[in-house]
Amino acid sequence: MKEIQIDPITRLEGHGKIDIFVDDDGEVAECFFIVPELRGFEAFCVGRPVEDMPRITSRICGVCSEAHHLASAKACDDTFHVAIPPAARKLRELMYSAFFAGDHLTHFYVLSGPDFVMGPDAPPAERNILGMVHKLGIDAGKVVIGARAAAHDIVKILGGKTIHMVTSIPGGVTKGVTEEERAEIIDRAGTLLEAARFTVGILDEIVLANPEYLDLILSDTYTSRFHSMGTVDENNHPNFYDGMVRVVDPDGAEVVKYHPRDYLDHIAEHVEPWTYLKFPYLKAKGWHGFEDGPDSGVYRASPLSRLNAADGMATPLAQAEYERFYQTLTGDSSGSVPVHQTLATHWARVVEIIQAAERTMELARDDEILSPDIRTIPTETPSEGIGSLEAPRGTLTHHYVTDERGILEQVNLVVGTTNNHAPISMSIKKAAQGLITAGTEITEGLLNKIEMAFRAYDPCFACATHSLPGQMSMIVRVRAPDGTVLSEAQRG
Repeated sequence: MKEIQIDPITRLEGHGKIDIFVDDDGEVAECFFIVPELRGFEAFCVGRPVEDMPRITSRICGVCSEAHHLASAKACDDTFHVAIPPAARKLRELMYSAFFAGDHLTHFYVLSGPDFVMGPDAPPAERNILGMVHKLGIDAGKVVIGARAAAHDIVKILGGKTIHMVTSIPGGVTKGVTEEERAEIIDRAGTLLEAARFTVGILDEIVLANPEYLDLILSDTYTSRFHSMGTVDENNHPNFYDGMVRVVDPDGAEVVKYHPRDYLDHIAEHVEPWTYLKFPYLKAKGWHGFEDGPDSGVYRASPLSRLNAADGMATPLAQAEYERFYQTLTGDSSGSVPVHQTLATHWARVVEIIQAAERTMELARDDEILSPDIRTIPTETPSEGIGSLEAPRGTLTHHYVTDERGILEQVNLVVGTTNNHAPISMSIKKAAQGLITAGTEITEGLLNKIEMAFRAYDPCFACATHSLPGQMSMIVRVRAPDGTVLSEAQRG
């Protein structure tokens, strides 16, 4: 048995590795996606006042602070049994929409885009954002940097800080907006819309126009038939901030549609000894191991799954791209036939960029955000609360239980990457089995194509796991020529 190790895996948030075991016939016998970090937030938040959580959990990850801040604030609202004013809800969603567009743009250009713009076999020194700017031109760099700055500006105006925002609290928000601030937000929203249109152009010219890339996207190597999860509004259109959680099966039929408060009635978690991440699955289907198909309980919660779980998009430009997405990949523009090609997640992410940018502009132009009525003071005794939204990486749930003083007794966080852990592991294994066969030369480019299987999910292990010592675990092994471990030392 031969071992191939990808350590560390690259272009993601957090730390992870892939261990591939090849049998004597040259075929992949097993593949493990390993996350060597330990989660800690649920434990050390116990004993804290629940109202502190929106500030504490925003520090889980500097990439998706906004997602944790708002999921936590929503859980606090629920814990105190308070309904926030409409203006506060819109201000929260406005901030979140801007963040969502900016975060997706970062992934497209910095993490996933280099694989397509530069090519999966390009030298690592070129397969990055600098290589993309060199190939696409300085204007592309200006668009990306400008869009990121625009998103950060909106978040700072509404959240009080560029990262680790502080303005969402139980019952609403601490800060409204002035006419001058709204004018600035509208201007920045225009920058996000321009970046969204520019990105569609890059997708068309570089990716969709390349037959080799299309073959890669549509290949069985990167195709798995999972259930799809996403939060939808009353029209079954994606809503990133609020709504019902909808799950459809691999053929597109609705399996369940539930209020986030009822997530434990529908989701359970499986544990494996070789990783600190859990494996959520649908209770109605049960855990049947790492398998896909209609009888499996494994589901995806990703940009691709959100489109599959929806009946269309909530904004016009995004709807047009949604129809083109499904027409191209399934021959049916209605979206009733799900897309199961993992690499198509990048196109789905572009569709979501458009909706997030359009929604940012819609909310910025809504006069109700100028209302001074932005908080309802909680008056009821706190008890238990659940807050959920769609993080860029998938459905995010915060669940708190307190005593009558509001001191936390239990904390549970189910993040997007945790939801996707089984699909990520299975997608990596399928890619490895499809790419490594008898006589295959193991090159850096080939290993990068295996990494592309997880990179589509934009995993964030900073969110999904946390090292209690605050540093990355490191293991040093000394092996004999036959592979026998002679000695081992570990840090962390």
